[in-house]
This record gives sequence, C-alpha cells and structure tokens, in this order.
Amino acid sequence: MTDANTRPGKKQKMPLHWKMAIGFIVGLAFGLIAYASGLGEWRGLPADHLLCAVGGDAEAAWRCTPWLKLFTQYVTDPFGQLFLRLIFMLVIPLLFSALVMGVSEMGDINALGRIGWRTLGLTVLMSSIAVLIGLVLVNWIAPGAGVDPALAQHLMAENADRARGIVQDGVASDSGVGMLLSIVPDNVVGAAADGSILAVMFFALMLGIGMVLTPGTTTDPLRKAIQGLFEVSMTLIGLVIRLAPYAVFCFMFNLAALFGWDLLVRLGAYVGVVFLALALHMFVVYSLALKYLGGRSPLVFFRGVQEAMVLAFSTASSNATLPTALRVADTELGLPRQVSRFVLTVGATANQNGTALFEGVTVIFLAQFFGVDLSLGQQVLVMMVCILGGIGTAGVPSGSLPVIAMICVMVGVPPEGIGLILGVNHFLDMCRTTLNVTGDLAIAAIVSKGESDTKMDAPAAAAT
Repeated sequence: MTDANTRPGKKQKMPLHWKMAIGFIVGLAFGLIAYASGLGEWRGLPADHLLCAVGGDAEAAWRCTPWLKLFTQYVTDPFGQLFLRLIFMLVIPLLFSALVMGVSEMGDINALGRIGWRTLGLTVLMSSIAVLIGLVLVNWIAPGAGVDPALAQHLMAENADRARGIVQDGVASDSGVGMLLSIVPDNVVGAAADGSILAVMFFALMLGIGMVLTPGTTTDPLRKAIQGLFEVSMTLIGLVIRLAPYAVFCFMFNLAALFGWDLLVRLGAYVGVVFLALALHMFVVYSLALKYLGGRSPLVFFRGVQEAMVLAFSTASSNATLPTALRVADTELGLPRQVSRFVLTVGATANQNGTALFEGVTVIFLAQFFGVDLSLGQQVLVMMVCILGGIGTAGVPSGSLPVIAMICVMVGVPPEGIGLILGVNHFLDMCRTTLNVTGDLAIAAIVSKGESDTKMDAPAAAAT
C-alpha cells in the first residue's frame, strides 16, 4: 500500500536544512559580489565612514552603491530584525518549559534512588566538561579573531541599541558576587521581563526539582500545563524556523558584503574548532570516564555502539535514535534494562553535551568575530547558561538557536551573527547529535556499574 505522502505525482517538500543551505549559499554569493563591486574600497576608511549601506552618515552616502543601500535598509536588515524579534519573543517560554519538563521527567528518581541521582550528577558533570573543553579551544585557537576591527566594531555599535531594545542585558553587567546573587531572582516575573535568562532558568530548575520531590499526583495538573506550554512553544518555534532560510540569506548578504572573503576563512575555522571539541569530548573524556568510573573497555564500548552512532549522525535526532540506542544497550552492552531505559529516555532530552558545547563555542566565536572582549565572569555566565540550556532543547528544529541568540544579547554580541552558523548548522547538528547519543549510552554504562541484572530486571519480570 502506497503512503499518501509518497504517491507518484505528489510533490515532495524540500527539507528545511537544504533550504537553509541554499539561503546561506545564495546570500553569501550575492554578498561577495556586492563586496567585490565596491564595498571593499572602504575597508581603510574611518569607522564613521564605514557601512553606509546599513546606516552610515550622509557625507558617506554618495560612496555607496545606491541599490545596495536601499536593499539593505529596506529589505535584508528589517527582515533579519523581524526574525530575531520572533525568536526572542518565544525564548523565555520555550526555555522555561523545556527545562522544567527536562528535570521533572526524572520523576522516578525517588524510586530508583542512587541510580537517578548518579544519572543527574553525571549529566551535569559531563555537560560542564564539554562546555569547558569548547571554551578552552575556542579561546586558544580563536577562529573568529583577525577580521577588520573597524568593520566589526562599527557593526557591533550599529546593532547595540536595537539588541538592547529587544532584550535587556542587565545580567551581563554584574560580576563576581553580584553575578551569583543575580542568578536567584527575587521576582521571577520581573526577571523574565528584564530578560534575565539565567535567573529564569534557575527558577525553572528549582521548580522541576520540586515537582520531582513532591509525592503523589498533586503536581500532575501543573506538569500537564507546563507540558502544554512546551508543546505550544515548540509549534511556534517550528513556524518561526520556517523563515530561517530567508533570514539566513539576509544575514549572510549583509555580513559577506562587509567582510568579504574573511568570512569564509573564519567560518571554516569555526567548524573545525566545533568538530575538534566534540571529538575530544567523545573519544577522550568519555573513554576516561568509561575506564575509571565504569570499569569498561572504551574500545569495546565504541565498537558496540557503532550502529547507534551512525544512525544518530544520519538522522541528527536523539529521539529518532532512541529505539536503536535501547536495543544496543541491551544486546551489545548488556546493560540492565531498568537502568538503560531510565538513563537513555531521560538523556534523550536532558543530556545534551554536544548541544551545550556547540552553544558555548558559537557564542565565543561570534564575540571574537565582532571584536567583543568577554571577561572571565562573562564567559563563566555563558558556560552556566549553556549547561542549563542543554537540558530540554531536544525535539525542536534548530532548538539551540534561541539559546545562542539570547546569550549573544546578554554579553553584548550582535545577534545577527547567528546567520553565520545556520548555513553550516545541519552538519554540526549531525556531529553533536552523535555525541549526545553516545554520551547517553556511556552514562548508562557507567551508572550500571555494580548494579545486578537480576535485581534491576526483577520488577519487569514480575510484571510479565
């Protein structure tokens, strides 16, 4: 029987990531043409004479290509701003509901005792190490450094007021003890209104823990309401993401017209840093953890999970890989079923090491690209948000996009820079999903150490 979506004559829709790739390539190509046609002549001019196409002064206006000025002023720049505003409009409800649900889904923690808490502890630990590796590499290699400082600083100044109008970045101004105190909100509604994302995420984390620890079914209505908010947020994000190919074109056109071929060099270096960080975390950190915490041979483990890794890379979806991961845990790794089912099911949502690493590297790369010097305190803030943001972002197409855009505004980086990463996002998504799935299996193997197969399978056997 032929599926209705695959009947002969029915036009197949192009996947979103291909549309985004086309928007990236076309925007980049047209931007480079615009750069070659004259914008490159102004790279040596003072900052107040730069970028007339996106808001320069009247004295420099005659230097601009007229069509380029009109196109950027009335088409690409407004559309890009509209896309960002839609993203920022949804980021608070999305992250709040995702984090609450990601933690509250560990509702079996009380029943599983140490297994649940070991899973939670290892998830936080591995996410922290992943983000730390990414931040160290991106600061050491500095893939975004080296672009024309005048261009970068001017573009950052041009967008500072608009970014500040979208989201307040008061959290970024705190440091030391003040930054730590600002994490705990005295008014969560006010924190949400001010865009204090870390304070909102802290409240969501505490609410999720409270729902886990509250016995009985009294929290079911609240859980259903937050689940509904999460589903609605996912639906709306899905609608907004449909505009991403056009937004990518606009962002890439503006940036390529300003930075020229430097853009391609920096983008290639950025992809290399992300790939290297993901590989180090997967094959070094998890190998050491498996050997010394789990008592398992890393070589045997990676040989056993090859099927799940390949499927994760192919689908770029932790949820789609979950059935295969469960089967691999049973047949190839021989893990107790109750342990593997709990850890892998929760991990598909809450253990997103690759996503957290990717977000941290991306924010620092964009800061380097636009010449924003982030202090140690700001980078710690980025790390904390990425660790929390890694919980609950699965299941949303380009789900890390809102987190990255919001963090950029928090630390004073032009959010338009997300256009740089969207063109290469699908490949990096495949890579970080592979790490996410492999990490879930590794944590399940570590948690299973010392657990008796008979003991863990007893409840399941009694039920059959």
